[in-house]
Amino acid sequence: MPRKPAKLKLKSPPIVEAVLDIDCDMPGDFDPLNVESKAADRLRQNYPKSRRRFLQEIEVQPKPGGAPQTTAREALQALQFLHDDEKQLVQIRPQGFSFNRLAPYSSFDEYLPEIERTWQVFVSIVAPVQIRLIRLRYINRFLLPMHNTKLDLDEYLTLPPRWPDEEHLLLTGFFDRRSLRRDATCELVNVLMTFQPDDGVNLPVILDIEAIREGAVECGNWQEIHKRIASLRRLKNSIFSQTLTKKCLKLFR
Repeated sequence: MPRKPAKLKLKSPPIVEAVLDIDCDMPGDFDPLNVESKAADRLRQNYPKSRRRFLQEIEVQPKPGGAPQTTAREALQALQFLHDDEKQLVQIRPQGFSFNRLAPYSSFDEYLPEIERTWQVFVSIVAPVQIRLIRLRYINRFLLPMHNTKLDLDEYLTLPPRWPDEEHLLLTGFFDRRSLRRDATCELVNVLMTFQPDDGVNLPVILDIEAIREGAVECGNWQEIHKRIASLRRLKNSIFSQTLTKKCLKLFR
């Protein structure tokens, strides 16, 4: 029987980055560059820095007997508006709105009023038609202490990796990705776990949890938006706390 999820009150959360994406049906003629100046003016007090983020694609097509043909494409991925320390940013994307918080991370409840405020700024400037998807993603990185260069993963992970002949084979790498669905709410969650090279003292672990809820919501209905975000947050917390053992969770308390 799965153990009851622990309440996540962590003094030192291992969060590298938390991202809230709200994807929308945008106006047919929407171009982020057309709202760049207005968005910068409205957000400048708290987000004085701004930059454009581009996505570049290069396609190489071989030609028999000749030099390959190379085609490069560049598209605007986001307008980014950042705090002075660049630890917090708001993004206007062709697909919608994003709020990013990098470490150090305090509490989602602390950031929620700012998320609502900047979302309202986005709506007033862009006038999206409706919300079609909300995504909450947390990227965690934490160090598991090793003893004499060895580590018993069962002490820290509830579903540690297994491999044949564990007595004679040493685990040097691991990549696990799982996709799950909560039928009651039609929420999806993607969980990725991997290790980075150890330094002989600690083993760095990456735990990436992405919770998603599809479905139309009116852009002005913050009560329903907040309700869905809160549900995704509970799902994310449940996955996090049930993936790690009590001993592992104590590392962050």
